[in-house]
Amino acid sequence: MKKSLLAAIPVLSAGLTCAVALAQLHPQPVERDGAAAAGAGRVESGPVVLDWTPAALEQLSSQAAMKSSFSLDRTLLAAAAGMTPDSEPETRQAINKLDGVSVRVLRFGAGGMADESQVEAVREAYHLRGWKRLATTSDTSKSGLHNGRTDLWLVVDGVTVRGAVALVETPMSLTLVTLKGDLSPADLFHLRGHFGIPR
Repeated sequence: MKKSLLAAIPVLSAGLTCAVALAQLHPQPVERDGAAAAGAGRVESGPVVLDWTPAALEQLSSQAAMKSSFSLDRTLLAAAAGMTPDSEPETRQAINKLDGVSVRVLRFGAGGMADESQVEAVREAYHLRGWKRLATTSDTSKSGLHNGRTDLWLVVDGVTVRGAVALVETPMSLTLVTLKGDLSPADLFHLRGHFGIPR
């Protein structure tokens, strides 16, 4: 899992640099044509639902050889903030702004791979709900084989980040990290490397 999360480092770094500009350009979720939006069950601008996952992720979960997940609510996050070293006051402040963090990991075994059409359906579901795709990176080995891809989406309100999702895909695993709160792009920067959030 550590390698898959490390794959998201360039995405998050580049994304944080662009977040304020993106928020100013698109302060509200993009409206889609009625039929497409209604058919996808897109929600309007509002609170981020931490435990919402696309239906395609549930289908992928049923195919996984191993799956694990954890969620942290405000109480657990407050405890985590209290354990943050005094040398990291910005990290403690960012943790205190979180309402929740959720991490889901699917592993597909030695011979397994995620159904790419279902992974694409997961990506499309966030788009249809109005989340802003901030960045995408792909890793390819020297032999030309696909080693991984990381996508980062945000829900923004003005210059406030209400939620973020990182989807990290490797040949044999899929990791989805979701967080919600009232954050600045700088807070996201200080949260990297904590709670499964890519560094």
